[in-house]
Amino acid sequence: MIEHATLKAPGRTIGYRFGGSGPLIVLIASTGRAGSDFMELAEGLIERGFQVALPDPRGIGESDGRLEGIGFYDLADDVAHIIAAHAERGFVAGHAYGAWIARTVAQAHPERVAGLALLAAGAGKWPGHLSGAIDILCNPETSRDDKLAALRMAFFAPGNDPEDWLSGWHGPVMTAQRAARENTDDAWKRSGTAPILDLLALQDPFRPPQSYTFYKQTLGERVSVQTIDKASHALPHERPEAVAEALAVWIETLRPRS
Repeated sequence: MIEHATLKAPGRTIGYRFGGSGPLIVLIASTGRAGSDFMELAEGLIERGFQVALPDPRGIGESDGRLEGIGFYDLADDVAHIIAAHAERGFVAGHAYGAWIARTVAQAHPERVAGLALLAAGAGKWPGHLSGAIDILCNPETSRDDKLAALRMAFFAPGNDPEDWLSGWHGPVMTAQRAARENTDDAWKRSGTAPILDLLALQDPFRPPQSYTFYKQTLGERVSVQTIDKASHALPHERPEAVAEALAVWIETLRPRS
């Protein structure tokens, strides 16, 4: 069973969903979205013997705290508080923008991170119209048809239903998260020292084929690259069972052998 929980930290409350038992995986949502995006993925991980935490970013649900003038390290500290509340160390898995925060957790709190998973993480650069799709989706005045077109173009592979993602966008949170990127120096990109899984969706326009080795080239042999077909940038929502299985198999490879 997945239940709501809160943690108090200096100047803020961290709201999140939590359930399961076993090694801890914290799932960090994409730009302007809530931890509830991961419910199906979380259930698959619980079935495979993990405990999961799905934080809501500041400004969503019960999570509050300063949004102006913050950087990636402020958001990463919220995740580190959750890990410390449930385990000595855990795995962090970030989806899209959330991969940046997961990398920052690994960099700022290496003692807390046993492994780092990047779920549909963009490479170094991508066309501006892909980021523009997020602006369309966060604009309450955008028509339903235009939102569906943006979802199909940037987030969902052909044949996958984008209806569930018509809602769930939080414009002010997205604005604060983008500003946090501008307020953060590049040290977070070193991504700590933990093993890394780069989990790619084969129809993701943020990761064209020429970028498939981007993280392996920049972060070295600790990066394992895996691909999932019939999914795009909304990978954890489109193929939750496949993502759960990929995470479980990868984590099993990291466990010490007797």
